[in-house]
Amino acid sequence: MATATHLTHTTPSAVAGSSARGWSAIGAYVALTKPRIIELLLIETVPVMIVAQRGLPSIWLMVATVVGGTLSAGGANAVNMFIDRDIDAKMKRTANRPLVTGAVTPRNALIFALTIEVVAVTLLWFAVNPLSAMLAFASFAFYVGVYSMWLKRRYSSNIVIGGAAGAGPVLIGWAAVTGSLGWAPWLLFLLIFLWTPPHFWALAVKYREDYASVNVPMLPSVTTLNVTARKILAYTLALVVVSLVLAPVADLGWIYMGAALISGGVFIWSALAVLRTPTPAAAMRLFGWSITYITVLFGAMAVDQLAGLGWPW
Repeated sequence: MATATHLTHTTPSAVAGSSARGWSAIGAYVALTKPRIIELLLIETVPVMIVAQRGLPSIWLMVATVVGGTLSAGGANAVNMFIDRDIDAKMKRTANRPLVTGAVTPRNALIFALTIEVVAVTLLWFAVNPLSAMLAFASFAFYVGVYSMWLKRRYSSNIVIGGAAGAGPVLIGWAAVTGSLGWAPWLLFLLIFLWTPPHFWALAVKYREDYASVNVPMLPSVTTLNVTARKILAYTLALVVVSLVLAPVADLGWIYMGAALISGGVFIWSALAVLRTPTPAAAMRLFGWSITYITVLFGAMAVDQLAGLGWPW
């Protein structure tokens, strides 16, 4: 009696399709963490660690701090997407986010977010120090509880106060090296706190109709572009002053000071350009420079310390 053997053949196209879906799913979860924002956080963290160390910290400490900080920020961003999934679906800027497209379910997104947050805090606590872990959790709680759930949909000052969460990485980086905080890290915190409004408001000018359509009172959507431009300039001026005060407090030398003066001058000039011509195009040019500014400023801190240049006194 003949026995028929049925074989299931997997074609190369089926394997490729399965692989593509797997990478697509991974990409969707990575997108939940808002990787472009996290890039900015990393630009803050490593140079601050170098300044706190007065040189190059151990590679292991930098890796542990960066991984922990990345996971913590990613968890906060993913919870933010979970909370904002209703308005994200109605805004052009956020229409392709994973929870809007259905690439990730809300339940899975929340589980993912909370899981990586627990991993982040645990890693920082045991591999770095408890203070850095507590600061990471405080940043997470502030961003989720204060900004996302309370401020964002109620007050036009949302991003001003919410900027404190984005300033957390400088405290985490400093605490990772020293196990404590002082005047220098708090000035760094204030620097990022003041940088956030002009940076974000410049972007929000372009999307002011988007925010207005979902009743989120981002400043450009509830007031004139002229008023927005004046506030952008005010915060930019305060930011540049703090960046200069930071030099003697953190014992930064002429490399940093030169970068702060030049990049700060360009920032002020760009803010004045928005005030003279308050248009989305001018605001987007400022937005682009704001990213360059923070990269140059923090990069100069690291170079300054690694070059061993301090103040002459």
